[in-house]
Amino acid sequence: MSRSLSLHLVPTKGSKGISMSTRRVSTTIRATRASSPPPTATPADQTSRLDPKLEKKDKYWVLKEEHREKINPQEKLKIGKEPMSLFMEGGIDRLASIPFEEIDCNKENKDDVDVRLKWLGLFHRRKRQYGRFMMRLKLPNGVVTSEQVRYLADVISAYGDQGCADITTRQNFQIRGLQLPDVPEILSGLASVGLSSLQSGMDNVRNPVGNPLAGIDPHEIVDTRLYTNLLNQYITGDDKGNPDCSNLPRKWNVCVVGSHDLFEHPHINDLAYMPAIKDGRFGFNLLVGGFFSTKRCAEAIPLDGWVSGQDVVALCKAVLETYRDLGTRGNRQKTRMMWLIDELGIEVFRSEVEKRMPSKFLERSSPEDLVDPTWERRNSIGVHSQKQENLSFIFLHIPVGRLQASEMHELARLADEYGTGELRLTVEQNIIIPNIPNSRIESFLSESLISTTGGITSEPDILMRNLVACTGSEFCGQALIETKARAMMITKEVGLRVKVDRPVRMHWTGCPNTCAQVQVADIGFMGCMVRNSEGKMCEAADVYIGGRVGCDFSLGDLYKKGVPCDELVPLIVDILVQNFGAVTRETEED
Repeated sequence: MSRSLSLHLVPTKGSKGISMSTRRVSTTIRATRASSPPPTATPADQTSRLDPKLEKKDKYWVLKEEHREKINPQEKLKIGKEPMSLFMEGGIDRLASIPFEEIDCNKENKDDVDVRLKWLGLFHRRKRQYGRFMMRLKLPNGVVTSEQVRYLADVISAYGDQGCADITTRQNFQIRGLQLPDVPEILSGLASVGLSSLQSGMDNVRNPVGNPLAGIDPHEIVDTRLYTNLLNQYITGDDKGNPDCSNLPRKWNVCVVGSHDLFEHPHINDLAYMPAIKDGRFGFNLLVGGFFSTKRCAEAIPLDGWVSGQDVVALCKAVLETYRDLGTRGNRQKTRMMWLIDELGIEVFRSEVEKRMPSKFLERSSPEDLVDPTWERRNSIGVHSQKQENLSFIFLHIPVGRLQASEMHELARLADEYGTGELRLTVEQNIIIPNIPNSRIESFLSESLISTTGGITSEPDILMRNLVACTGSEFCGQALIETKARAMMITKEVGLRVKVDRPVRMHWTGCPNTCAQVQVADIGFMGCMVRNSEGKMCEAADVYIGGRVGCDFSLGDLYKKGVPCDELVPLIVDILVQNFGAVTRETEED
């Protein structure tokens, strides 16, 4: 690999934290050498299991012939044709020139459209919007500029009612309604404003998540933007494509923690960097293996490893190569990285990571964690002072993360007129506009986009403020129920029946893939289909309660299965009264 990452980091003590300034960023991955002995040898009976399953042919990694038995259909598709060639060899231009009605007549073209284009961040909505696509971007740390937001707004506006944008639970934008003939021009336009959708779907690394308040929070531990940007540069080959990590056994998530609040949700990432000091050096302890799927949800576990700030990318590369080389490729429900960790054991997995480090060494974890375990997680909607004097950031609630083109244009205008043209996305599907002079806050809040009841606001209803919903069956072919509109309608109805005095996090997901992460919500709703009292099939939800985020993270438990959606309001009222100190409106009036 020819790219390099050479860092000069200057730590400066802040309010219970460290900020990092970068003097120079270039292209080799370098690791700090240490004098400790290498790990113990692998037992002889495991040697063959630890032989890499992939080999490099030309510039792409392919599964070796001897490992192609009992592989899943997606692996067979990757062997048949390299998905990255659609981007790296201009295949998208050829595909976009074929009339869509002809594409389905050719299996390879159909597989390109329905599966391989996901390597370019393009998802065909065959079931819900035949001939239309969703495009998922890469926005490391959720940072976006007003120029970029305007470009995305212009793209979706061309598609009328079919076009919209969603903020995702990985600090990202997904834009909807796209048509294939337009894609080459859209990809070119993305590049012109510094955006990319490359390697954001299928067996690739998802958007690197960081602290949404990086660089502006008086209480931050470290500015995560440097690291998430470097990780993204490596993962996507500076937006030119990186086949070294594009043929993983399944998708893979990474985050860099910079806040005591753990806004980054490290426990549900395949790799999480947890800030820690070791021998006076700044770096990160490591968690690995967190994930959600239809059959299993697992909390990340310690790798018993620590890396310096300079070695963040080297460690990521080593973990990805371990997973790429050794991960199983059979049953798709058992191919996430935690299954590999379970099979090998954490020490063997760690030793495989260690031997893929440039120095062939990985330091053991540090006891000097910088995250305060007693910290009470902040709920940050509204106006807040920055670490910079006389400046504030305003945390705006975007109802269930859905935006129209006109709203995006207005948000871009507000970021320019009141701030510095920057916007931040959060994993709760909201937006932050930073760097607003305190003298202009009142004027900002009086803007019609912000002050109009029922839409984007800095002061949402207490039950609405933490409402999260996935795409749902409106657009997603895997969703079993409609989520976004229903989540808002039911939450409004619940608010008319009950009064709560503290925020409650309610998440809605349309299917067991749990894109909306219902297991970490106070109350979660997972879409399903059941028979109602009349024996007819209807949209329903499995209800979870008790999930927690932050330093006291835990997964919620299934509370009740298969509740018809039209019976959820009274159930939610009961849960709020029994578990969250709510009172019914009738009781309040008495």
